[in-house]
Amino acid sequence: MVDTNTGIERGTVPVARLRALVSGRVLVPGDADYEQARTVYLGGMDQRPAVIVQPADAGDVARVVALAREDELPLAVKGGGHSMFCLNDGGIVLDTSSLRDLEIDPETRTAWAGAGLNACEYSKTAAEHGLVTGFGDTGSVGIGGITVGGGIGYLVRKYGLTIDDLLAAEVVTADGRLRQVDAEHEPDLFWAIRGGGGNFGVVTRLRFRLHELGTVTGGLLLLPATPEIVAGFVEAAENAPEELSTIANVMPSPPMPFVPEELHGTPIVLAILVYAGEGEAAEAALAPFRGLAAPIADMMQAMPFPGVYPPEEEGFHPVAAARSLLTDSFGLDDAKLVLERVASSSAAMPAVQVRVLGGAMARVPADATAFAHRDRKILINVAAMYQNPDEAELHTRWADELTAALQKGVPGVYVNFLAEDSEARIREAYPAGTWERLRAVKRAYDPTNLFRQNSNIPPADEPR
Repeated sequence: MVDTNTGIERGTVPVARLRALVSGRVLVPGDADYEQARTVYLGGMDQRPAVIVQPADAGDVARVVALAREDELPLAVKGGGHSMFCLNDGGIVLDTSSLRDLEIDPETRTAWAGAGLNACEYSKTAAEHGLVTGFGDTGSVGIGGITVGGGIGYLVRKYGLTIDDLLAAEVVTADGRLRQVDAEHEPDLFWAIRGGGGNFGVVTRLRFRLHELGTVTGGLLLLPATPEIVAGFVEAAENAPEELSTIANVMPSPPMPFVPEELHGTPIVLAILVYAGEGEAAEAALAPFRGLAAPIADMMQAMPFPGVYPPEEEGFHPVAAARSLLTDSFGLDDAKLVLERVASSSAAMPAVQVRVLGGAMARVPADATAFAHRDRKILINVAAMYQNPDEAELHTRWADELTAALQKGVPGVYVNFLAEDSEARIREAYPAGTWERLRAVKRAYDPTNLFRQNSNIPPADEPR
């Protein structure tokens, strides 16, 4: 079908028109940097967008969004490239990693940040002022994507989710308008982007609250994995002061240089602990974990906050069957099950990750943001990394079955960790009242469902 106004066939991307519209870069197959621009963190993703736009500013974003809506073109948004929904085949990808401005005001302890910055870049600059905002657990994650889904990281128990420090944002909605939203300006949209994912527009800038924190204490702790040690670790994390957030990965030991060769392949707890502070209080908080067993390796120490984001292996693009769930308990029987299932997996690297939540995150009212699972106590990720594509179904079944067993019949999932199961499980990310309110906001700001690429919330059929 040809648009009578433009003479362009709908569904085809008008590259020349895009290049005339935007000041940023417009990349197509064959252009220098196109292959790099479509490379993402996850392996096994080989989508080939017709065009990748790296906008110079929010105005470019608005023009691209308006064109995609008018010409009915597939649109995806890519920031740090950690989402499996950030590419498409034959459509437009808005690569917001080009939006990298950062203005920190130490007096008000606030920052305006371009949505394309990653967590490590933001944190290093903030640390120059002795300030922090909590994001996730990986430095290369884009701050725009992790924020709109909630943001669970190393400071979640001390300062809450990333969205709990989001004060305002600039968002390009489906009508091509750039809107500044906060608690007083378009509060429904501000509520929705704090946990509702990328369903409501393209976030171009974010205003965050910063906290005074010069030094944290923590790092890597490797323990042998028995049911008692795994369950004891989770219990210690639940009883720890709110300054301490933990991540425990139950897995076979990879051949790391600091692990004795005879332990390679044996079950371990590879844990990362971060205490928001230093000194005697930090050491006291870490002591119960060191006391669970003689550590295989103990690399915990005081460091500036950006030290929690170690250098990442260049060219590492894991392929995995991955699932996520929220649960309210994890005891000895769960630990036994996890160790049995990890041992039974034929994947190159099976792992179960357990994070204890609570603290500041749980004190925010459930209806204050679109992230409403404030009362859930534990976040678990199940993953099986593999190399042979023919084994995908086998490892996916393993992940699905273990997820169902650990979930114990009570649904719940973190929207940022949904994978190809997103269509079936998106409702688990939101309680019923939150879901209906999100659908109403979607209808108001994106009635044609332009932003359907990610874990999608459809518009309500009728206005509320």
